[in-house]
Amino acid sequence: MNESNCYIGVLGLGYVGLPLAVEFAKYYPTVGFDINRKRIGELAEGVDNTLEVDESLLKSVLVSDLGAGDRPGLLCSYAPDDLAKCNFYIVTVPTPVDRNNRPDLTPLYKASESVGKVLKKGDIVVYESTVYPGVTEEECVPVLEKFSGLKFNVDFFCGYSPERINPGDKLHTVSKIRKITSGSTPEIATIVDTVYSKVITAGTFKATSIKVAEAAKVIENSQRDINIAFVNELAKIFNLLGIDTHDVLEAAATKWNFLNFKPGLVGGHCIGVDPYYLAQKAQEVGYHPEIILAGRRLNDGMGAYVANETVKLMIKNDQPVKGAKVLVLGITFKENCPDVRNTKVVDIIRELVGYAIDVTVYDVWAKPADVEHEYGITTLTEIPEGAKFNAIIMAVAHRSFLDTDWTQYLHAGGVVYDVKGCLDRAVPTARLWALE
Repeated sequence: MNESNCYIGVLGLGYVGLPLAVEFAKYYPTVGFDINRKRIGELAEGVDNTLEVDESLLKSVLVSDLGAGDRPGLLCSYAPDDLAKCNFYIVTVPTPVDRNNRPDLTPLYKASESVGKVLKKGDIVVYESTVYPGVTEEECVPVLEKFSGLKFNVDFFCGYSPERINPGDKLHTVSKIRKITSGSTPEIATIVDTVYSKVITAGTFKATSIKVAEAAKVIENSQRDINIAFVNELAKIFNLLGIDTHDVLEAAATKWNFLNFKPGLVGGHCIGVDPYYLAQKAQEVGYHPEIILAGRRLNDGMGAYVANETVKLMIKNDQPVKGAKVLVLGITFKENCPDVRNTKVVDIIRELVGYAIDVTVYDVWAKPADVEHEYGITTLTEIPEGAKFNAIIMAVAHRSFLDTDWTQYLHAGGVVYDVKGCLDRAVPTARLWALE
């Protein structure tokens, strides 16, 4: 095959796969495949519950039948047979960790099996899921060979092009973020790069190998995780010293080469997960990664830290603890986004519940059914009229939260713990403590 006769198949239509499939569908016949039938049904109606793709844009590329494959368009399907016509497969399934923070490659194995069953001679399979170096060729390729009966780099080929999506960001969309590409042979690397260049207006960067591309992706978020862990530790130190962390960072940022990271909760499907993939591979080859895992431990403990600091503030302000009512603002892993995967706000809630505190969670973005399913936590999209709280924790800085006078919901002497450092610190009736 070559870049001119591509028939694209995108496996996994979540935050990563759907925006990519929509972009490819502008130029190529594209099958968007997902095992979630409800998700496929919604997409077929032009509804994207992740809010990553505008409804009008989605509807403009949707087709009910790609026919012979000679025209662009997006067919959303849960039927594996619809992938059979494809010759350029892109795997964008999630790569989570288990309860012990060990990489879980099950979604990758299953996606590779689905591709392997329809793989043909000359086809290319590109992985976008974040992995540790070696997963594509050492873990996924054997599955493709097993279920296809074909030989790697003889009958079919692979590539790796790490996802660089930023959920909720309408400025840095998939086509506007420079893309790393790679291939299992120099010729395939060129084809993969050319195909992606068609839809990535920001340009591409062709890595020297698949393993280099895998490693580049996993260190991007590991580096960010470590930097956030550093300022989280600083925030704890400055808290004990009675110094405002934001004032310190603002002063330090006057130097031209200061890296202006902010402390806070580190969740989501990337920064809070990817370092464990790199750590796993390092340990497999006999190296114990000190800094990476130390950063993870510190960041994973920030939810409990916020809860405990809130309780201390409540005690100082003569607020009850046992049976107290606390309002947590936001439960998504980041602002202005409905994604609740691996949100660390849950750690705050669970720690507060351990104090026998009555916690109310309010979020205008998160779907209550999703939160209930993932965490067994009830959330509200409206605050009950007349509700009063002993403490309020600003956990997620949704735009709609920023202009509200939250002191109206406080009992006398109630406290506000501003995790995101986004509220007006001059408000006289609330005790604001900015972690970030």
